[in-house]
Amino acid sequence: MGGRLDGKVAVITGGASGIGKASVERFIAEGAHVVMGDLETARGEAMAQFHGPKLAFRTTDVKNEADIKALIDLAIERHGRLDILFNNAGSAEPDYPVEKIEAGAFDHVMHLHLRAALFGIKHASPHMQAAGGGSIISTSSVAGIGVNYGPLLYSIAKAALIHMTKTVSVRMAPHKIRVNCINPGLIATAVFGRAFGLDQDAAEAAQPKLEELGAFAQPLPVGGNPLDIANAAVYLASDEARFVTGQALVVDGGLTTGTVPDPNGGTAAIITDILGVDLAAWRAEHGIG
Repeated sequence: MGGRLDGKVAVITGGASGIGKASVERFIAEGAHVVMGDLETARGEAMAQFHGPKLAFRTTDVKNEADIKALIDLAIERHGRLDILFNNAGSAEPDYPVEKIEAGAFDHVMHLHLRAALFGIKHASPHMQAAGGGSIISTSSVAGIGVNYGPLLYSIAKAALIHMTKTVSVRMAPHKIRVNCINPGLIATAVFGRAFGLDQDAAEAAQPKLEELGAFAQPLPVGGNPLDIANAAVYLASDEARFVTGQALVVDGGLTTGTVPDPNGGTAAIITDILGVDLAAWRAEHGIG
């Protein structure tokens, strides 16, 4: 039985941990050849050794346009084509108050989360045009569609990434290049621990507990993990999504949709208390359990 990505060549950035690592593994399992970039050289080389000819690795700083181009060139050198680009590299940043924001922090976040994706598209699109089409995916965030789902600068960058996705999708459509992004909700990855100063190993060790606690963060009582996003990426990369472009796919367990009603009354309890109304009696009168 064939995989959903049989014969396709994919470039994935930020592939040595978290969402990127899960995506590399899922893409390979579905039949793709993957060329992966990351700053974590030792981890990347270990993954390439483990997966053999299905995975090539290059140390890549996506804030450097030359590194992005070199990673894409590696895919062409190895496989002669490029079908999929997954702009996934990113990190969590401190949530600076507005009055504390500095130009260097702004530039770092925008270059890492926005400019890197744009330059990835810049260097990938000519090869995809030559191949007659392709799929470009970027990791955005629910922080880009709602307020207080993430740090300020991160949220601004992710909102811009969503709009860039939509804008570029229209420009690329005549070439049969689909451009989409994924908006994860609370996904248990090492990014949270690293944001608070933990090293990579310690941050990864905390992931199971984060996933357990994450089950209480949204209406769906399930903790999100990197595989949830990797599965979404496989869909967008595959021919199953041939008619899908310009979309910001939300994968968040219902986080941005709304909250589960509070069994203790929630806002209604506060309002009836202010009004001097007996909420339990009112519910009984109206047959509300």
